[in-house]
Amino acid sequence: MKIVCLDADTLGNDIDLEAIFSQVGEFVSYSKTAPNQVIERLNGADIVLTNKVIIDENVIKNTNLKLICVTATGVNNIDLNAAQKAKIVVKNVADYSTNSVVQQTFASLFALLNQTAYYDKYAKSPNGWAKSEIFVHLGKQISQISSKKFGIVGLGNIGKSVAKVAKSFGCKVGYFSTSGQNKNKKYKKLSFKKLLKCDIISIHAPLNENTKNLFCAKTIKRLKNGTILMNFGRGGIVDEKAVAKAIENEQIYFVSDVLSNEPIEQNHPFLGLKNKDRLILTPHIAWSSLEARKKLIEITLENINNFMKK
Repeated sequence: MKIVCLDADTLGNDIDLEAIFSQVGEFVSYSKTAPNQVIERLNGADIVLTNKVIIDENVIKNTNLKLICVTATGVNNIDLNAAQKAKIVVKNVADYSTNSVVQQTFASLFALLNQTAYYDKYAKSPNGWAKSEIFVHLGKQISQISSKKFGIVGLGNIGKSVAKVAKSFGCKVGYFSTSGQNKNKKYKKLSFKKLLKCDIISIHAPLNENTKNLFCAKTIKRLKNGTILMNFGRGGIVDEKAVAKAIENEQIYFVSDVLSNEPIEQNHPFLGLKNKDRLILTPHIAWSSLEARKKLIEITLENINNFMKK
């Protein structure tokens, strides 16, 4: 079968995709694919690998795909109804990046609380630590998370793993169920009102009708001064303009790996902040440890092999 990967750059250049997928078929890879190139590049293809390239009804009607492999968990870039009507199998990859996301969550949190960038720059500067008259420099306040109220939005596999780590650091952990259905007895279930009173709020939920704009301007105003709000779920859950305003007013701190529009827009309010030390922003990389990406590719290959055995 002919296998086509439409956006190999999203998987990194440190994994040899051709060596892996050429074992099971003719493999063609493109680093990036524009919307107007999709149909042409899928000409004669049986299987497509896509991370973020959209496979809509028009693409499905004008190709002869048999299997769509989404190299991610979310399948919002696939027209599932059109695929079902065309009898095309759609396979995603779940639970491959939990450890990676959890690690990035706390790496970013600690970078903020420990002012890592500031102290690293100071220590390496010829006019910094090297000219100090004492052994220590207390230019920026650092804080512990021990005994802090740590609220989690979305207690799936990632949320539960974050809860476990937070608890190991001595946090008082609770969670808010966006669907209202989660009844985990290991951690305290919080109302949304009580969630907003937490010292640290970490989002690990999908974007849906229950979470869209959950943290809007009105909600953000209800957060207490000094709250650390973190988004490792999806852009759109947090109103970024309202967050930027709260950061500038020194009300909250914000940590985020996701935005409503990615890559970040050139006129985004985060880029013009004066209080940049109250923001930790990473370019949607929490999922992308080498180990997680290897696992992602392994499961994708397994999906193809299982499909071909039928």
